[in-house]
Amino acid sequence: MAKNAELLIRAGFVNKEMAGVYSYLPLGLRVFKKIENIIRKEMNALGAEELFLSSFHPKENWVTTGRWEAMDDLYKVIDSSGREVALGPTHEEIITPIAKKFISSYRDLPKAAYQFQTKFRMELRSKSGVLRGREFVMKDLYSFHADEKDFETYYEAVKDAYKRIFEAVGLGSITYLTFASGGTFSKYSHEFQTITDAGEDTIFVDEKKRIAVNKEVNNEEVLKDLDLDKKDLVEKKAIEVGNIFPLKTKFSSAFDFNYTDESGGKKPVIMGCYGIGLGRLMGTIAEALSDDKGLVWPKSVAPFSVHLITLGEEGGQAAKKALELHDDLESRGVDVLLDDRSLRAGEKFADADLIGIPLRVVVSDKSLQSGGYEIKERTKSEAKIIKDIHSILSLL
Repeated sequence: MAKNAELLIRAGFVNKEMAGVYSYLPLGLRVFKKIENIIRKEMNALGAEELFLSSFHPKENWVTTGRWEAMDDLYKVIDSSGREVALGPTHEEIITPIAKKFISSYRDLPKAAYQFQTKFRMELRSKSGVLRGREFVMKDLYSFHADEKDFETYYEAVKDAYKRIFEAVGLGSITYLTFASGGTFSKYSHEFQTITDAGEDTIFVDEKKRIAVNKEVNNEEVLKDLDLDKKDLVEKKAIEVGNIFPLKTKFSSAFDFNYTDESGGKKPVIMGCYGIGLGRLMGTIAEALSDDKGLVWPKSVAPFSVHLITLGEEGGQAAKKALELHDDLESRGVDVLLDDRSLRAGEKFADADLIGIPLRVVVSDKSLQSGGYEIKERTKSEAKIIKDIHSILSLL
């Protein structure tokens, strides 16, 4: 079992239903929602509007784009009346005809819309935990432009937004903008790849310039085009945590999606697509930042800010003090996970390390006799006694 799945399941964040399909439990959902809100903030800052598109897709939309037969991981469903629909693996076939209803003039452009939506892909290699799913949630952003210049400006803005997202979730220092083949759309598309031994992709990194090339585009012509020197590139294993790519007029042409320009002429709308898999990002954090004791969540996405452990008799002085501290922290807006189970200290500490909350606070008869609470940061080995709540707040 992949390390991300082993840790997330054992720590109670997710439950595996079958290969490539996971349910998110309360701890996992808290992390998931924090990641979602970090992404949402950046999408809104780009001027994109949030919507929520259907999971069932009409067959005719996919026939129109030619992908009903061409996409080999497309789930196709037939109902009792014989009607065929697709379970959406991506949403160009839905967003494009919707946008066509609202965009007809150059005055309507540019526009951008995004969603957080469940996707379905007939993935036959679901062996990487939450990194590669058959059912998964993706943030997909679509942009619509009148000309190449406007598209390129927005494309660069999304690049910067993605860098801020990966920085915010704790992966910034090990995540690289990676050049990949643009296929039929353009010369290049761009991936964001996070370095980890668990990665399925091979990339070649220029650590000084903080860019990389995908294995498939690592050739002399590309390196020259990108002003990279082969001797400066280091081979790394990595996980793709995001991608952005030009769609140009592929889908607008298929749906006859045009706008009227200033001179009254008809021109196809230029489109871009930008994706981040939320579960995949969560799994990458689990893979890349965990240690031999368990998960290590950055403060920004941790399910709770404080893991509060009480040791001693039920209803005793330590238990009362722990409850008082819990309520005080919560009243100050601090998320606290309280462990008041009747277990030995070693078991509680092991669980705290496994769950990976940034700060552990222990209230026990011993700590109270020493004048306060015992605190330990997840990324540090030493614990210390502090006197009051302000020392806890200073670490959050």
